[in-house]
Amino acid sequence: MVPDEGLPPAPSGGGRALNNRLIFITGGARSGKSRYAQQLALQLSNNPVYLATARHWDDDFEKRIQRHQAERDERWTSIEEEKKISGLPLTGKVVVVDCVTLWLTNFFTDNKYDIDASLLQGKQEIDNLNTTENTYIIISNELGMGMHAETEIGRKFTDLQGWMNQYIAQKADKVIFMVSGIPMIIKSP
Repeated sequence: MVPDEGLPPAPSGGGRALNNRLIFITGGARSGKSRYAQQLALQLSNNPVYLATARHWDDDFEKRIQRHQAERDERWTSIEEEKKISGLPLTGKVVVVDCVTLWLTNFFTDNKYDIDASLLQGKQEIDNLNTTENTYIIISNELGMGMHAETEIGRKFTDLQGWMNQYIAQKADKVIFMVSGIPMIIKSP
């Protein structure tokens, strides 16, 4: 079981009132981000929303998507949206957005690898999220902590990802860094 340090206990009977906030969960690949985000969402709501941002790129990616879908039970509502995450009718919901890396990839490729245009569009979507009536749990990757990308496009994307992570973390009420399945609270109200 993932520790729930810093999280409110779920009342018996399940769920609790929303705190109307933005929670940012970041970390390396396979660090337990999605699992932790899903457990947190189920502590906050009996019927959370899973907002998948991935494009269906190829058969391998399709298998990855199916594996993620199998991890969620009937309590979840699943929505797929590649870019326009702020305009969805999600009033009063706890929403897990998985993930910033795949979401930014969609902007980056559609904008022909233009960092500035992609960053601007991403920031606009984050600014327009309805955190007055919803709780968003946004998952991202820390790409710059490993090896440097070999290609210019890879290095540009790492920069884009880092700047977007900083932007979301600055706006977030709470930031959690996942390391080997263990949550580390790095920003808290």
